[in-house]
Amino acid sequence: MRVSNVTVRKRLTAALIVGILVFFIIDLRLGYVQMILGNDLTDKAKELWSRDIPFEPERGEIVDRNGVALATNVSAPTVYVVPRQIKDPAATAEKLAGVLNMSKEEAYKQITQRESNVRIKEGRKISHEKAKEIRALELEGVYIGEDSKRHYPFGDYLSHVLGFAGIDNQGLMGLELYYDKELQGEKGSVKFYANAKGERMNDMADDYQAPVDGNNLMLTIDSKVQTIMERELDIAEATYNPDGLIAVAMDPNTGEILGMSSRPSFDPTNFRHVEPDVYNRNLPIWSTYEPGSTFKIITLAAALEEGKVDLEEDHFHDPGFVEVGGAKLRCWKKGGHGSQSFLEVVQNSCNPGFVELGERLGKDTLFKYIKDFGFGEKTGIDLQGEGKGILFNLDRVGPVEQATTAFGQGVSVTPIQQVAAISAAINGGTLYTPYIAKELIDPTTGEAVMKKSPTAKRKVISKETSDEIRHALETVVAQGSGKKAFVDGYRVGGKTGTAQKAQGGRYLENNHIVSFIGFAPADDPEIVVYVAVDNPKGTVQFGGVVAAPIVGNIIGDSLRAMGVKPRKEQVEKELTWPDTPMIEVPDLVGITKREIRELYVNLQIDASGSGDKVVKQSPEPGVKLKEGSTIRLYFDSSQ
Repeated sequence: MRVSNVTVRKRLTAALIVGILVFFIIDLRLGYVQMILGNDLTDKAKELWSRDIPFEPERGEIVDRNGVALATNVSAPTVYVVPRQIKDPAATAEKLAGVLNMSKEEAYKQITQRESNVRIKEGRKISHEKAKEIRALELEGVYIGEDSKRHYPFGDYLSHVLGFAGIDNQGLMGLELYYDKELQGEKGSVKFYANAKGERMNDMADDYQAPVDGNNLMLTIDSKVQTIMERELDIAEATYNPDGLIAVAMDPNTGEILGMSSRPSFDPTNFRHVEPDVYNRNLPIWSTYEPGSTFKIITLAAALEEGKVDLEEDHFHDPGFVEVGGAKLRCWKKGGHGSQSFLEVVQNSCNPGFVELGERLGKDTLFKYIKDFGFGEKTGIDLQGEGKGILFNLDRVGPVEQATTAFGQGVSVTPIQQVAAISAAINGGTLYTPYIAKELIDPTTGEAVMKKSPTAKRKVISKETSDEIRHALETVVAQGSGKKAFVDGYRVGGKTGTAQKAQGGRYLENNHIVSFIGFAPADDPEIVVYVAVDNPKGTVQFGGVVAAPIVGNIIGDSLRAMGVKPRKEQVEKELTWPDTPMIEVPDLVGITKREIRELYVNLQIDASGSGDKVVKQSPEPGVKLKEGSTIRLYFDSSQ
């Protein structure tokens, strides 16, 4: 059948059009691949050729409020291999094994893995000397990557708070874990290119992606206060061989933790050699126990706020016990304290007197204040593992439970709860959330990327009630059971605590947690310090005997370190045996040696200079010293 020319032309035209369309589509696709997808495909191809040697970021430092480094980093290189680039695995394994103190078999096994690159297990975080040895071997396919490991310059100092980081620089405990994401940073790398055989492509330049270092963490901790606290706990541990020790220092006006420590302690660098029970328990926030008489401050605050007692005018007779609900609750002093004002009830830490205050309040009001002061719930401090304590269920509180709660027995609280609550009682009445992290700081710009400020939970009592509490607790230290916390030149207030430990539903004999909580200056508090000593040996187990002097030492030295100047005005200390009377140093500048001999001053004099008149003295006039102390006088005849 003959096809006409018209039909042929039509078919040719159609074929041409189809061909043009096909080529247009191919051109369009090639253009799209070349112009649009080109860079992406090149990058994917380079990914197939690329081999990464990781560069770890610097984990953020942890510093105190003054910039003192508490957790930092030291450079520790890591060995990587690219198995396909190793031409003689046996020889390479032998040389690596010799430097890294590993078997040749293990080295061979690791460097012959079917991976693009392998991190040698025994070559992680090695010394720079070993890294230098490996570089000197010039082994093909063996690389040294930059890495670091965590360093704690002060050893077991603040260890439970700081926690520690693992071999991968991941936070495992304490602040290292709580702020792990912020401290970590982002990894970088050196990227080189290799062909299908794993051979390096020297015509392609290496790519370097710098790591992003983690943020630095500034704490509320004052290392000067912390150092004093650690010193006192070390002394107490050596003196009393206790089962445990706890200490917390806080700014009562903000909730900032100034110091925190406990025993037993550990070195964060060597945490692998420490029992988990030691490092997993940050006792100041985890431990729960009966508070004893330090809890009486809460009962006192409630009674004053509700107008149930006048400390000066109201009196109470203590025969040494009180009968409640068929139970006889005894005072710590056999025979009792007799007739006393309620201010003396506070000073003497008289249990029957506080039972009376609890009865005046009633269980509903008493437990309302206990909860308002934060007991029975976590404080919210930015540390993991916080306990919340145990309170009686109000439905199950009878006369006996109400009475024992009023003087701190039968309830379970944490040290940090007590510090926060007592801070509220003496700071004007505001309960703050304790916190320990102050700022997160960008290490490159030095700018704060996170700042914490004080968080007030609620107003618990009035300023007037708080003023009364401070005065009452100042007299406890000057004239009552807390005399051993007295610090000359500083107005210190506080309360003792002695609580029996329970086991198997029964109280243990001669096994107490003795404590003291103190604050200063009493008229305008800047620091609250709590110390608890678990079962001190070789001593009378009373908070006023064991814990009070520890708190006094911490408060006195801390205030001096913080730059708080001593003042002459303070409640005069009531002296008891074997206290030595204090003498105010007179102003001796300008008087002669003869005039000094006519003065009756029970102080030793260390004189220097050749003159007859005093031109300088140390210490300055007004400072109080113990009788028989030595003062230094400088004489000069030219004056």
